[in-house]
Amino acid sequence: MIELKLVTQFPQEIIAVDEVGRSPLSGPVVIGAVRLVVSDHTSLIGLLRSLRRCGVKDSKQLPHEQRMKLLGKFMIQNLPYREKGIFLWKGIELSFITWNMDHDVIDRENIFAASMRGMKEAANFLSVGDKSQTTVLIDGQSRFRWETEPAGWREIPIIKGDIKSSLIGLASIIAKEKRDSWMRQMHESYPQYGFMTNYGYPTREHRLAIEEHGPCPIHRLTFSKVKEFIRKTEEVG
Repeated sequence: MIELKLVTQFPQEIIAVDEVGRSPLSGPVVIGAVRLVVSDHTSLIGLLRSLRRCGVKDSKQLPHEQRMKLLGKFMIQNLPYREKGIFLWKGIELSFITWNMDHDVIDRENIFAASMRGMKEAANFLSVGDKSQTTVLIDGQSRFRWETEPAGWREIPIIKGDIKSSLIGLASIIAKEKRDSWMRQMHESYPQYGFMTNYGYPTREHRLAIEEHGPCPIHRLTFSKVKEFIRKTEEVG
């Protein structure tokens, strides 16, 4: 429970953020963010232990069915992007949100910049108050980019944070289920790409479909394995 080493002053607003979907060839990168306020060290220990007992960990280590079961325990619904949800767990109120950075933003800014901006915007949206006592746990090794960083806003990048932190793990589960659900919906519009099973990742099936049909409107046109086939789409159109 790495949070216990990083959060030592109370009361404290804690926000954990993670992203899902950096490597796919299509669709958005989706950010999950979770926010809570803990009054003391004991409350934080109790919450983290409960999350661990429930099986919260990196979303990539959990099958879809188990992720859905966990979200059901927390009464987390499949809310629209950028709409805050709230649930109560072990006497502590947690709020959460999913934040999307679409394929066109990724093409314009690059995947790293879009991911980091999305995580910053999601965390900033959830934060309440003057940020005088706010700790933001970020999966990865980079801090956010600010013109002027808020006073009292402490950012802690954690490499493999979705494994080391239960709070980041929960954020990753929320993001993963939201993105996969959206890609399954896109399968109905573009069935030839197999989004129902590959979720836009560069599987052999997906790459062959792009080669045959060219990119569709939700493909990332600056990505290798997509940009090479843009001309084919233009010729067909």
